[in-house]
Amino acid sequence: MSGVRYPDGWRVELLDKSHNRKSFRCGQTQVESWLKKSALQSQKKHLSSTKVLLDADAHLVGYYTLATSQVDFSDLPAELARSLPQRGLPVAVLAWLGVASSFQHRGIGQRLLATALKDCLDASQTFSFIAVILDCVDEPSKQFYQRFDFATLPGYPMRMYLPFKTLQQLAT
Repeated sequence: MSGVRYPDGWRVELLDKSHNRKSFRCGQTQVESWLKKSALQSQKKHLSSTKVLLDADAHLVGYYTLATSQVDFSDLPAELARSLPQRGLPVAVLAWLGVASSFQHRGIGQRLLATALKDCLDASQTFSFIAVILDCVDEPSKQFYQRFDFATLPGYPMRMYLPFKTLQQLAT
């Protein structure tokens, strides 16, 4: 996870007005709409942070959005909740992740996920959290995250989590 590599000239940047969001197409309406209509506004309000992956020609290849939240102790699986206080607990949220259709099936999503998780791990040095949480937009998305050790949160079939301990193990 620490040495995520992209093709020469590609870069990850914080979303700003100069990025061409209007032409982004990934095949998932919700993911496209978030980037085009809400990501920048949410970032300006300090509700989330969106990073974009640009190719050597500055075309928007993909993006991810991170945020923080809380999860109720009672929503956690027993093995995770066992030693935690019975209250709302801090989590990192992978709110959105999308790869442009023309770049799909090339491992870009996996690399973007690794970059997002590295950002979470880096943030954990300042803000603690017990897990990374995400909500899947569809079943293929869920299958994608399962390949990277995300598990389904009991009672929420499309909500997944990656315990902090697993995040640390992935980094080594």
